[in-house]
Amino acid sequence: MLMKQIIIHVDMDAFYASVEMRDDPSLKGKPLIIGSLPQERGVVATCSYEARKYGVHSAMNIKEAYRLCPGGVYMHPNFEKYRAVSNQLHRICNTYATAAETIALDEAYLDVTEKAGNWEVACEMARTIKRRTKDELGLTCSIGVAYSKTAAKTASEEKKPDGYFEIPTPEAFVRLIIDRDVRVLYTVGSKTAERLYSAGIHTVRDIHERPDEVIRLLGKPGEWITRIARGEDDRRVTPYRPEEAKSVSRELTFQADVEDEAFLRDVLLLLSLSVEQLAARVGLYGEGVALKLTYANMKSISRSKLMPSTRSAIRIYHEAVSLLAQTARQPVRLIGVGIYHLSGEYSLQLRFDDLMPEVETRQAAEIQERLAELHGRYGLDFAGNLDKIFHGETLYRTVEYMRRHRPVQAPG
Repeated sequence: MLMKQIIIHVDMDAFYASVEMRDDPSLKGKPLIIGSLPQERGVVATCSYEARKYGVHSAMNIKEAYRLCPGGVYMHPNFEKYRAVSNQLHRICNTYATAAETIALDEAYLDVTEKAGNWEVACEMARTIKRRTKDELGLTCSIGVAYSKTAAKTASEEKKPDGYFEIPTPEAFVRLIIDRDVRVLYTVGSKTAERLYSAGIHTVRDIHERPDEVIRLLGKPGEWITRIARGEDDRRVTPYRPEEAKSVSRELTFQADVEDEAFLRDVLLLLSLSVEQLAARVGLYGEGVALKLTYANMKSISRSKLMPSTRSAIRIYHEAVSLLAQTARQPVRLIGVGIYHLSGEYSLQLRFDDLMPEVETRQAAEIQERLAELHGRYGLDFAGNLDKIFHGETLYRTVEYMRRHRPVQAPG
């Protein structure tokens, strides 16, 4: 069967949890919840299918997850390990695709139209990816093969976990979903669904029968929903390019609210160093710095300012500290910093002295000086362990140690 477009959607099954169970067989068959621990603030990152039987799901507040599943096994995520496994997965997938669009560590769209040449070969490729993922990574994935991105994602969800499903035509797609809830269309989130429900539109068939009402109700998004409900989706698989990212940022949630501004500045230094490392990894510079705070009352604010192009940690740090000084003094639950207006090259707006070698030397010296100050305050060897500290879980644990052991500030 010749096809205008053949797309494979690969979706790992409970990825983080599956990796942990693979590496520790004693976890198999247990309700495993990856994210925060029950006594901490935070949410569920993912969980095993055994945990899902209790009603636990991704993004659920960890306290609610513990209420539903008090006998579960709770673990912090190890993102460096998951990223390494993800790289192995994408190497397998890229063997068969002319274009690959990575959505997350555990999910990707693959355009195999050209390499496969026809539907039958594409389906054999999909089965090979599934087999190699099991044999080489020791993990299962669910795969959908279809004529479009929407249909391919729907297909991969159809037989989860460890599933395989094909949707060759728009007609087959419509037949499959016509009498299902509108949420089967993955672009329809909970809020959009509620608006449709309130108008008496509950199924895909209702969308087919009342397209004008859907468009009146939702505007431009409604036009898209009516199209994909009919199986119309000609979007191409678009490989991710780092320079298309909107920002590079890091943020942390404290386990207890923080009012100590000096401590917040110390955390901003570590976050700025982490942003520098992330930006350098993908070869990006930013022309703006942003600060994010979430207060104890859950109100979030952001402050930002433009600057000459940089990814220098000390420059990011100084700008972030100046933004922090402009915010209200009240207990902080979360703090984050990032750069935006990204580019793969230095901007022409660079100041002349930024091009001078002694500036880089001076900035490096200031970083070492400030890390030495942190060592004196907290007794941690920051300078000798920066690479380790920037791993997500280690950074979190380091900041929590700092919070518990920070010097007591004198009154006034």
